[in-house]
Amino acid sequence: QVQLVESGGGLVQAGGSLRLSCAASGRSTFSYYVMGWFRQAPGKEREFVAAMGWRSGTTNYADSVKGRFIISKDNAKNTVYLQMNSLKPEDTAVYYCGADFRANTRVIVTTASEYDYWGQGTQVTVSS
Repeated sequence: QVQLVESGGGLVQAGGSLRLSCAASGRSTFSYYVMGWFRQAPGKEREFVAAMGWRSGTTNYADSVKGRFIISKDNAKNTVYLQMNSLKPEDTAVYYCGADFRANTRVIVTTASEYDYWGQGTQVTVSS
């Protein structure tokens, strides 16, 4: 069973930065997974933020975060990161890490229902 554990959330002022981490376990390799970050604000649906194919290194970002957020990974630690810069109040949400098992990790799916595993989420609050 794949387990995903997010960390790094918190309270930050607008314009500040945070780095989220997602530690993955339960597989000897995550080469056939796409790792994604999603977020969900109160009363809203879970929305795609960014994702990376573990083996391919292919990335995709939501338009709302392009140029501000960077997704990366550490193979040795089986950990995916989301560096969030120039944070805005509208970035406030619970951020979730998801894993999508697929043979071709150059294909990045942005629909939450396609992801097979989820972490418990970490709260990010950006004050104005």
